[in-house]
Amino acid sequence: MTPPLPPWPYPAHIAHRGGGRLAPENTLAAMRVGAQHRFRMFEFDVKLSRDDVLVLLHDDTLDRTTDGQGPAAAQSFAELARLDAGGWHSPAYMGEPVPAFEAVARYALANGIACNIEIKPSPGQESATGAAVALAARRLWRDALPAPLLSSFSETALAAAQAAAPELPRALLVEQVPPDWRERLARYDCVALNINQRDASRELIEAVHAAGYRIAAWTVNDPARARLLLSWGLDALFTDELTEISPP
Repeated sequence: MTPPLPPWPYPAHIAHRGGGRLAPENTLAAMRVGAQHRFRMFEFDVKLSRDDVLVLLHDDTLDRTTDGQGPAAAQSFAELARLDAGGWHSPAYMGEPVPAFEAVARYALANGIACNIEIKPSPGQESATGAAVALAARRLWRDALPAPLLSSFSETALAAAQAAAPELPRALLVEQVPPDWRERLARYDCVALNINQRDASRELIEAVHAAGYRIAAWTVNDPARARLLLSWGLDALFTDELTEISPP
């Protein structure tokens, strides 16, 4: 007997890192741009500062998306907040700060925007980051719906999030779909598998659904590919192309 699919209270279109290509990733400015383009769900990356404040940042180092250098985990939140996280993108965003996770969560909640929170730990901080993100999400969202979807490539971080706040929905992020994906999803009591879009097929989508899970794909930037994947029953896609691939 096919198990029922878990609830999926999320839109099919998710803005990657908040504003896709249109704004500096993982900033409040990016979230506002995403909202202006009618996206009702954002994906963003969260890690810990040296003094255990949760911040939005994708890379382990500061060099690519800020005017800082070196490991992000070596900086306090006060030091991170003084960095320019927007000037690399364009002059219009010069001075945009590295935001605290709490600030982004409050913006999303106030504006009715759903969130996929990717737990993106710095090396050696997998368990601490997974637990911290889950506990902060539990506190910030309380009874607000929909609950944020917690995802990670780090199974250690995902396990820590599961232990800290088991009631929050989780998704396993994978670079390549492993043969034992069913066992891994069950191990962390996930609701979804988040895959690289190159691995998406009608057969895989049907298999994931038949196993009782949802499936989303990153990062889909070709409009024809987006339409095809959704026609196959993909539950959601992450995109950088907020003008070409937009919610109906």
